[in-house]
Amino acid sequence: MTIVLDLLALSCALAMVFYIRSARHRQRFVRLIKGDPGTHPEALALAHAGYRKDVHGSVVYGLLVAVALLVGRVDWANITIALALLAVPAAMSVWWARTALEEVRMARNRYALERRAEQALEQEQLAPKAWAARLAPEEVPDFSGFEIGRVYQAGSGLMAGDFFDVHRVGRHRVAAVIGDVAGHGIESSITAFQAKYLLRVFLRQFRDPAQAFEEINAQLSAGDRNEEFISACVVVFDTEAGTLRYSSAGHPAAFLFHEEGTRPLRSTGPLLMLDPQATYFSREIPMASGDLVVMYTDGLAEARAGRQQFGEGRIIKSVERDLNAAPDVLCKSLLDAAKDFAGGSIGDDTAIMAIRRD
Repeated sequence: MTIVLDLLALSCALAMVFYIRSARHRQRFVRLIKGDPGTHPEALALAHAGYRKDVHGSVVYGLLVAVALLVGRVDWANITIALALLAVPAAMSVWWARTALEEVRMARNRYALERRAEQALEQEQLAPKAWAARLAPEEVPDFSGFEIGRVYQAGSGLMAGDFFDVHRVGRHRVAAVIGDVAGHGIESSITAFQAKYLLRVFLRQFRDPAQAFEEINAQLSAGDRNEEFISACVVVFDTEAGTLRYSSAGHPAAFLFHEEGTRPLRSTGPLLMLDPQATYFSREIPMASGDLVVMYTDGLAEARAGRQQFGEGRIIKSVERDLNAAPDVLCKSLLDAAKDFAGGSIGDDTAIMAIRRD
């Protein structure tokens, strides 16, 4: 019998030690949040309740240790006194039970508050994905007479400023747009969103993409955005005339690949939002069946390996190696080539589009 009681005393002693350690940690936590002026009263009350429960557990198991050791070793009168000591934690329980229902209510409130915070955080995490889906959609429409490929890779920032678009602007005319807003974050993403959809409007209104650039430049420059700039390139394909007309606002050169060789489609005007009075030009080029246009944002050309950039030369060579591949495959191969060059990853947002005329 004595051995059993000793084992009981040992187990109760271990439980008491655990409760004491927990009570010490909770006490430190109570002191910490008590010193924070921003702590909600309910949070402090719940912290106090947790501390009291650990103190209560320590007292209960401490008394059980004493009782287990005394039974069989002292006379029954002393055992009765030891058992009577158990009334102490019982009284503590009765006293603290006065606030038990209130603590349950506060715990429910805290749970509801934390759940709302989790939902808000989930929405905040989904917001960049939703923006990216609008700026650089995973799917682009099919247009008769064209094969279109695209690929987009987000950089290190949560909110991207790269965007692209392909849409019909006339019965025989299709516009491809790619652009990049300087910087990262929500402001750049909002500006990119505005630029993308304003270009949709102006490219339907004006046949010349240069005029569309002048209109959007005037619109966006009117706001107080002195530190924001946009590079963009628009290529309008005319299947009836067999031509393409392009205009580029300070954007990295796109490339036209055809039988005679490779032709760069270089900038025909300054960055958007740099000068409200800026003038833009466009150029028209014949485009035959099988010709391919590749457009991209600066994250591709500026992929780095040490001090070297991937650059235009490697872009051209990479495309020429896969020139007969489907545009989607070609875009992915081009991105992979840049990532391999940079050691496996590209830090900046990168968008690539390839459009081939059937």
